[in-house]
Amino acid sequence: MEVKKFQRKIENFSCENCGAQIKGSGYTNHCPLCLWSKHVDINPGDRLNTCRGLMQPIEVQTKDGNYIILHHCQRCGFVKRNKTVEDDDMGAIIKLAANN
Repeated sequence: MEVKKFQRKIENFSCENCGAQIKGSGYTNHCPLCLWSKHVDINPGDRLNTCRGLMQPIEVQTKDGNYIILHHCQRCGFVKRNKTVEDDDMGAIIKLAANN
């Protein structure tokens, strides 16, 4: 059986880092306010990863004029890159970038 590399899942969630109530778009993979994520996927949207650790935003990179957040799982150490979106707090992105 072939597993899709991306599955769109529209889910609202409560950020486990800052407590914000987030309305998901189906592409939401981190809190747009504090930029923290949760280690829930093997492939985007599949929710098959059993780790469930919080993923700290540790770095901002740029690629083709877009911002990319590097997330580090606090439980297992996994590192993942995630694109920023228009709803993300630009002040939080700038603050994170300044700490690089």
